[in-house]
Amino acid sequence: MGEEGTPVPAIGVTGANGFVGRVVLRAIADHGARPVALVRDGNAVGTVLQCEMRAVGAIDGRTEWRKALQGCSTVIHCAARVHVMRDKAADPLDAFRKVNRDGTRRLAESCARSGVRRLVVVSTVKVNGEATPFDPASGEGIPFTAADTPLPDDPYAISKYEAEAAVTEIAAETGLEVCIIRPPLVYGPGAGGNLERLLRLVRAGLPLPFGAIRNRRSLIGVRNLADLLVHVALRETAVGGVYLASDGEDVSTPDLVRRMAHALGRPARLVPVPVGFLTAVAGLAGRRADIERLTGSLQVDARPLATALGWMPPQTLDAGLREMADGE
Repeated sequence: MGEEGTPVPAIGVTGANGFVGRVVLRAIADHGARPVALVRDGNAVGTVLQCEMRAVGAIDGRTEWRKALQGCSTVIHCAARVHVMRDKAADPLDAFRKVNRDGTRRLAESCARSGVRRLVVVSTVKVNGEATPFDPASGEGIPFTAADTPLPDDPYAISKYEAEAAVTEIAAETGLEVCIIRPPLVYGPGAGGNLERLLRLVRAGLPLPFGAIRNRRSLIGVRNLADLLVHVALRETAVGGVYLASDGEDVSTPDLVRRMAHALGRPARLVPVPVGFLTAVAGLAGRRADIERLTGSLQVDARPLATALGWMPPQTLDAGLREMADGE
């Protein structure tokens, strides 16, 4: 029970053992609510918080959620088949759809039947597309907004977009409150992918050929994302719709390298190699997509979060990078 005998709300978290889910569990407890870890395996290990764990098995269109959802007022859906650079599935789109589209639809239907009031879905900015325009001369770009026409470009993004459509339809039919959050690249302790590889290169003190890049990218720290998800979960008033989220500070790749270096206490060794040359060399090596993520821009308009949801990121980019550097 909470203050003056009020019940403590129970918030279920799917993907509770994942990079984002573990931090969400902590954030729920920090906000005075009761986290319930909804995991595939009842013997799952790795959760960073002692809390109730409920096994649901594989997440797809047949998952039985009823018992796992008992007593939960809200569910934060972090579980997903995540984007991978070199997918080995025979049919990647079908594999993504089974978990991300069909599994999310099944969860939303189960929430509506089980009396769950609100479902908070973690989607991805890749639903909007892969890049936004940026003018190096003016330093201005055109960020993605939730009102933009979706342009998902790969199986992961397509499955996430279809999941959004599914839960939106179920919300309209049942009255389930659904809020969809599209984050950009999420960083923090335990993050993988290109950002983690970039951090390793900076830590090694290697010269990096990124000094001539002029771009802007939105990021969000895992602590900020978790705080946002819990903020939405605990709002007393109804929420709904799609929101793009970020730290609110867009950075260029060279600036990100400098700030990583500062967090590590190392010098930033940036060499101004022309972007065209980088792209050509990466293309010959079969890594064109990797270099385009480092040289291109991807910005989001997160202002509606502050306006509609009253949320501001509690952690700065530099503080988040220090935690990532320290592995805390």
